[in-house]
Order: sequence, then C-alpha cells, then structure tokens
Amino acid sequence: MWDQVASKGITFDKSNETVDDTIIKAKASSVDPKVTARPHIPSVSATAVLGESATLPPNMKPCRGHDFNASNDIDSIMKSYLSTGFQATNLALAIQQVQQMRTWRLSDIEWKEGDDLALQSQSIRERIRAKVFFAYTSNQISCGQREVIKFLVQHSMVDVIVTTAGAIEEDLIKCFQPTYMGDFRLSGRELRKKGINRIGNLLIPNQNYCEFEDWVSPIINKMHDEQDEDAIRWAQEVAKRDPSDADFPERLVWTPSKIIRRLGLEIDNSDSVLYWAAVNKIPIFCPALTDGSFGDMLYFHSYKRAGFILDISHDIRAINDQAVRSHCTGQLILGGGVVKHHTCNANLMRNGADYSVYINTASEFDGSDCGASPDEAVSWGKIRITAQPVKVTADATLAFPLLVSQTFAKDVAAWKESVKCTVCWIDELESE
Repeated sequence: MWDQVASKGITFDKSNETVDDTIIKAKASSVDPKVTARPHIPSVSATAVLGESATLPPNMKPCRGHDFNASNDIDSIMKSYLSTGFQATNLALAIQQVQQMRTWRLSDIEWKEGDDLALQSQSIRERIRAKVFFAYTSNQISCGQREVIKFLVQHSMVDVIVTTAGAIEEDLIKCFQPTYMGDFRLSGRELRKKGINRIGNLLIPNQNYCEFEDWVSPIINKMHDEQDEDAIRWAQEVAKRDPSDADFPERLVWTPSKIIRRLGLEIDNSDSVLYWAAVNKIPIFCPALTDGSFGDMLYFHSYKRAGFILDISHDIRAINDQAVRSHCTGQLILGGGVVKHHTCNANLMRNGADYSVYINTASEFDGSDCGASPDEAVSWGKIRITAQPVKVTADATLAFPLLVSQTFAKDVAAWKESVKCTVCWIDELESE
C-alpha cells in the first residue's frame, strides 16, 4: 500500500515500521492472562485492535465534505468533492485530468538535444495543444446527455469522436420526434403489443423509426447513385492509365465517417450532434455503424438494389492517423464496449494517451474490456506509463454534466481565444 502511495509522490516515515508477528502466533489466553499497559484488556486483543499506526506525512489531505452553512453553489460543492472520498473524489480527479488535457501545450515540455528541430522554437511549441478524443455509447444520445454532448461539439471542444450506431440514428431521429420519459418497471410484453420500445426509463415509439426510414432511405439511394457514377468514371481512368504510372486513380469510397458527415449535412438541424460535427469538421468514427437502425435500412435497401459498399478499412487508417499525428492526446470515454476499445486502440498506435478519463459502471472481475481499468490499458500501451488516468465508477448521466460544468463550460470565450491559431501536429502549422 505504502509503495502505491509513494508512487504518487507521497513518502512515509518507516522508522517505526517493524514486523510484529504477535497476532499470528497468539494463542488463547490463560485463566490469569499477563497484561502490561492496559490491565483491563487481554494482551492479544490489545495487540490486534490497538496496534501502532505508521506515521502519515504532513501533506495528506483530511477527509472533509461540503459545508452547506458556508455556501450552496455548484462550484464550491464540486471543489469539496476532492476531499469527500469514494467516487466524489474520483470525479474531482477526473475534472483535474480534463483541465490538464485542455490546457496542455508543447511549451510545457522543454526542448532537448535530439528532439525535432522544427519544434525547437518556443513560439511554435506554444501553439501546439493536445488532441481530445471523445467517445460515448448510444444511450448517451438516447437520454438528455445529447444536449450536453451537442454543446461540446457545437463549440469545437473535442477533436475526434467515436460512438456506436444507436448514437448516430437516435441523434437524427430526435430531429423528427422526441424520446419520452417512461419507467424502468414498465412491462416489456405490454409495450411490445403497443409498438413502444423501452431504453431504461425512456420510451421510443416505433413510428419514430418509420420516419427515420422515410428520411434516410432516399439518402442511401442517392449515395448509391454517386458510388456507381464514380465507379464508371474511375474505370474509364484506369483503362486510360499508363501501366508505368505509379499513381492510381482515386475512387469514391463510402466509409462510416463519410456517411455520418453526409447525414449531418443532410439533417441541417442545429439540435443535432451530427450537424455540428459536420459543420465544424469533427470526424465521427463508428466502426459498428450497421449494428442498429441504419444497418436495418441498409439491409432493406439491399433487397431493392444490391451493390452498395460500406468500407471500414479506410476509417481504421483515418482514426489511427489522428492519434499518430498528435504531440499529445487526451481521451474522455463515457461507457465501454467498442467505443472504449476503438479509442484506446487508436492511441496505442502512438504508445498511449497522455490523459485519460473513463466514466462507466462496469467492473473488471470478468475480464471484459468494458470493465478494464485504466491500469490494464497501461499494460497494453493504450495509456502512457507516465499518465495519471482516472476512472469514475458512476452513471455518466450523473457525473458527466457535473464534469462539464467545471471544465468545458467554464469561461468559454476565454478558452476559444486561448486555442486560436493552435494545432495538434506540427505539419498543420506548415500547411497554414
């Protein structure tokens, strides 16, 4: 235990720390037990219950919660979380981690002999910031967290997004019809008879998905037209190509991220996360795009018209390059599963993320990636060994809005001014 605490920069006075095996060797006391300083307590009990403590260092923070006699504002309550304990303290540490990833500059690190000469200038180093990867599962869009996420994307506060199919389609569906509040205890049998789908204590009528199909089917057909038209153009260029030419003609390839951007532009609705991602050119990666209603639409489309191609190989190159072409990365991950692993695996390509925050309720005893701790990710190289990652074990709908209130939502205008003319990779400066 002391070694783990010492790894965080805290040391202990071990002068009084001796191995005492009295408890191990203790036997039942005699009828007239011999006791020393506490004649009213059997010696074995005194040793077991009232043994000496190691001396704690003076910089250890006392546990103390919020004093509502002093204040009742959210900022002071959140500051008190650091000394409250349990998941409150983990949330406070996560807030610090996000603040650090948002304020990091390459100028924080001194240039040394052997480093890239292009990065030697202090003025250039001050313009290079961390790239923020933001991942979330579909339930975060199903619930009211959608509005919190939209705020981050609308103001370009994240650089790369990773999510699941449900988060794509439900963001779009909410542009047509709302999701309603229900109850966790509503009968699945009765809801099924009425054509109502339940997500936790939320309700989505089947009609919402019917409207989504009416809207998205013509777009899929249009993308299919564009694919086929470009295929003809590409084939003609290949036929004319000189075999000795090293360059090969490019062709239109629909990837999940390209389709998502197209849908964001098509929806043209300022309530939509996809819309703001498209406007602000924030890539959204969704390796399991077919695992949901959009996949159902592709399935239905295939019966009307075969041949539409969805290529995921281009996107794996794109997201991995996003990580590799970064001088520093932070990852903020709500939930687990594919979004968690896809984000962490991309950061593996650069020997791990520098800053990491997980918010989920999964436990690690079953060996699942969803429940895997940040320290397990360190063992794989997905988080750097020099990092101080934080996991908050909590429902993200409780924890994430509080985190945003203390980080992204603070001094928005000042933050936007601070990131003007900044980039995440030196080549982006050279291309300006």
